[in-house]
Amino acid sequence: MPKNSKVVKRELDDDVTESVKDLLSNEDSADDAFKTSELIVDGQEEKDTDVEEGSEVEDERPAWSSKLQYILAQVGFSVGLGNVWRFPYLCQKNGGGAYLLPYLILLMVIGIPLFFLELSVGQRIRRGSIGVWNYISPKLGGIGFASCVVCYFVALYYNVIIGWSLFYFSQSFQQPLPWDQCPLVKNASHTFVEPECEQSSATTYYWYREALNISSSISESGGLNWKMTICLLAAWVMVCLAMIKGIQSSGKIIYFSSLFPYVVLICFLIRALLLNGSIDGIRHMFTPKLEIMLEPKVWREAATQVFFALGLGFGGVIAFSSYNKRDNNCHFDAVLVSFINFFTSVLATLVVFAVLGFKANVINEKCITQNSQTIMKFLKMGNISQDIIPHHINLSAVTAEDYHLVYDIIQKVKEEEFPALHLNSCKIEEELNKAVQGTGLAFIAFTEAMTHFPASPFWSVMFFLMLVNLGLGSMFGTIEGIVTPIVDTFKVRKEILTVICCLLAFCIGLIFVQRSGNYFVTMFDDYSATLPLLIVVILENIAVCFVYGIDKFMEDLKDMLGFAPSRYYYYMWKYVSPLMLLSLLIASVVNMGLSPPGYNAWIEDKASEEFLSYPTWGLVVCVSLVVFAILPVPVVFIVRRFNLIDDSSGNLASVTYKRGRVLNEPVNLEGDDTSLIHGKISSEMPSPNFGKNIYRKQSGSPTLDTAPNGRYGIGYLMADIMPDMPESDL
Repeated sequence: MPKNSKVVKRELDDDVTESVKDLLSNEDSADDAFKTSELIVDGQEEKDTDVEEGSEVEDERPAWSSKLQYILAQVGFSVGLGNVWRFPYLCQKNGGGAYLLPYLILLMVIGIPLFFLELSVGQRIRRGSIGVWNYISPKLGGIGFASCVVCYFVALYYNVIIGWSLFYFSQSFQQPLPWDQCPLVKNASHTFVEPECEQSSATTYYWYREALNISSSISESGGLNWKMTICLLAAWVMVCLAMIKGIQSSGKIIYFSSLFPYVVLICFLIRALLLNGSIDGIRHMFTPKLEIMLEPKVWREAATQVFFALGLGFGGVIAFSSYNKRDNNCHFDAVLVSFINFFTSVLATLVVFAVLGFKANVINEKCITQNSQTIMKFLKMGNISQDIIPHHINLSAVTAEDYHLVYDIIQKVKEEEFPALHLNSCKIEEELNKAVQGTGLAFIAFTEAMTHFPASPFWSVMFFLMLVNLGLGSMFGTIEGIVTPIVDTFKVRKEILTVICCLLAFCIGLIFVQRSGNYFVTMFDDYSATLPLLIVVILENIAVCFVYGIDKFMEDLKDMLGFAPSRYYYYMWKYVSPLMLLSLLIASVVNMGLSPPGYNAWIEDKASEEFLSYPTWGLVVCVSLVVFAILPVPVVFIVRRFNLIDDSSGNLASVTYKRGRVLNEPVNLEGDDTSLIHGKISSEMPSPNFGKNIYRKQSGSPTLDTAPNGRYGIGYLMADIMPDMPESDL
């Protein structure tokens, strides 16, 4: 039986009772009555209470209906669009199969320890990100507010991508697919192919012109794209309806939104493996390039991917875990979810490159056919002698091997004249080396590949429904990371707050559905999350390890889990993770400084992308996104450090614990900010069902006595209800 089972806990409780028997011998009936009282703060009943274990009073904080539901919620939040369109791109770009080794190492060093840390504090304190970091240290309470701001920034543009997926999903019920062929343009004299489409491709044209109707620069608004506006509205309505009751409503939808993408990925993998050329794509994907693995950039990008793949710093992880039971084995959850995330990325990579391998073979066959016809023309014109062509080769039905043989022969014989012939080598590797990521992979490369699938509308419907589900799973965690901390802190109704949050986000999100909206999505993706989230997670690590105390935190984990976590986490949290995170932050700042701030604009006349620098106002917006995201941290620190706001209704030090209950009592607590009592706002108070020992604050003592294990005796701190009572009577 696991150590954290209720049977063992009862045995531990009995031991503690025996050890303090003499101290409890004089407890009176008033104290017994106090044990069963409700949590009272500022004279009002606190509904969101946690009670002592074994009490018949129910914990009124919402809870997951099952462990499976919780795991699926965490998986749905961490597994998102990045697993499908960023991980495969990084894997291809940074050494193929060799990229997996740095990723796994950094997952163990950064990913799992920090994920475990966030799960632990959320489950232990049972509050959202604002309440958690106020609990650890009021001066660092800005960390929670910063998480909420970053979450909101990300939610603004992330839901736009869900809107794009909804648009493509709605257009997939057609045969042939609308992006299968270039449109024809008619004039008075004749019909011709749309020039912009002919110069690019059918899927590229459809994405930029039909779906986005994109402008030529970020300064050219072009007005709202009404089709995408409707899709964005639909996306926010879906999110709002799913989240309006919190985990009670989203929990039911999680079963579908989290599991359906795996069904689609497995179906796609089976179908893709049956296509011609899919093995070429997988072989190319996992051919290790060990020399690339030694480059620092590979490790930086792997660390960044690990960081964002698990959703660290957003607050969603903390919010979800706050609805767990206190004795839940969150260490097991951290390892399980992290590796599910990793294997999902590998599965998605297999699917992507199997499909891209098929697409590369289709393009390669067209290339060989066109160039073979060109060679036949040169043979008829006498530009190339028939004698150099091997007799067994038939250029009208040539294989890839025979074409490459002819190509090499002509290149050697016509060495000086060869460039003028404009022949292509038509190698699959060249096509597969064209790295595609993000929207380019999902809405251009993948859609083009699906046009060659048998029953292509079916696969298109499945693919974009999968993208919608992946996006919604991440959005649930993101919105929970915004709503839960605010509800816990300010005690507003979750339904009203969710509706206001979604409505305001839709209104702000209209900037992303202008004709220039795609450029704003790029801007927010580059600047609103990367640096602020890194800073947030670094501060989280510092707050737990150096402000609260790593030794006290390890003791808390032992008390909560029923067993002592491995010392591996002690050294990771205290030494390795902070150094790695600081290195990643410095590398990101340097990389951002060396990379010119700009975006890839679609130029209609050239039918291609062109890099443009942001205008002056665009640079101001970029800087503002970073500043606004991290601004709550110094603001809250300064306000609480110098007591700039007088909280007369409930002084920051006016809450005293007694036997798992909180009473509003004028107490003058000063000193150590790491105290789990000092400086806690009543609305942010965690449920105090902690230790099993009894400690007493000495009368007149300016600080709190600590427990023998170095922690403050939170759960059973004796309040000075009867200051005149002799210590022996306690």
